Amino acid sequence: MRHKLIKYATVTALAVTSLCAQTPQWKDPSPHQVHFVRVEDGVQLEVLDWGGSGRALVLLTGSGHSAHIFDDLAVKLTRFSHVYAITRRGYGASSHPDSGYGAQRLGDDVLTVLDSLHIDSPVLAGHSLGGKELTALASAHPNRAAGLIYMDSTADPTFDWGPYMELRKKLPHTMNTGYPKTSPEDRRSFQAYREWQMRSLGMAFPESELRNVYATNSDGSVGEYRTPVSVQNAITAGMRKPDYSGIRVPVLAFFTLPASLEKQVERYQPRTAEERAAMEQVLAWEFDFARRAIDRMRSDVPAATVVELPGANHYIFFSNESEVLLQIRQFVTTLR
Repeated sequence: MRHKLIKYATVTALAVTSLCAQTPQWKDPSPHQVHFVRVEDGVQLEVLDWGGSGRALVLLTGSGHSAHIFDDLAVKLTRFSHVYAITRRGYGASSHPDSGYGAQRLGDDVLTVLDSLHIDSPVLAGHSLGGKELTALASAHPNRAAGLIYMDSTADPTFDWGPYMELRKKLPHTMNTGYPKTSPEDRRSFQAYREWQMRSLGMAFPESELRNVYATNSDGSVGEYRTPVSVQNAITAGMRKPDYSGIRVPVLAFFTLPASLEKQVERYQPRTAEERAAMEQVLAWEFDFARRAIDRMRSDVPAATVVELPGANHYIFFSNESEVLLQIRQFVTTLR
């Protein structure tokens, strides 16, 4: 079989840090092996392997991330599964080709990794954009995975957000400022950047993740984002409305829901009745968007296990780690 003949290189985490232009003093502390798998001519993907016992569990990242975003979570998942994660093409230490960013091609990349590393009947778990790859692979190869886990990864990219964005203009100013920008001081080191993330977002990515997706300047400060915007544009252009009707394996699906109006009012303090009314309308839109996604999943996969997480961060494996670990453990360990 062609995929079985594909060779891959195994290197140490320290070697990968040099490939990623890491500063010499820093070593990736995560206890994983790093493989590079050739998925087509001139294209290799980084695959992290944390080991562990039990069924294979393969993690797929959201948009903009490398497999190192799972460095903290993966170690805890090894208690009941053999854990891998894949950095898709265009990101981190994987190859950055000019093409191959459609959902089916990205799904085929995952299939090639599974075949190359002889990973049989795995559970595939995708965060955010990773859900598109889950669906593409499982629909085209319904017997290749033992189960699928969607981690807030079922959004409809064809949804018309125009009216919603117009409505948001009426919200309190503090709800529309977005993430605060970093200062040069915040970027003087990767640790300083993580401290900025904690202050601004209430969570921080593993340092290994930051070092894989951002360049490292000669003075050790955080450089430019390494993936060109053309890659994200190519991925977005290939997105279609989710269709889970071809899935024939068990599914666990996590969905985030917005925080209640009372909590949002307490946090953002609307100054006028109009601002509060806008908050109510925006909240209704967001609930409707989430409910559409949940209903679509339940309609296409009636037996799916659906877990709703009100007020959770999109990065549910940070904001709701304990519940995510519990649900994944129950799902993985009860599969036949």
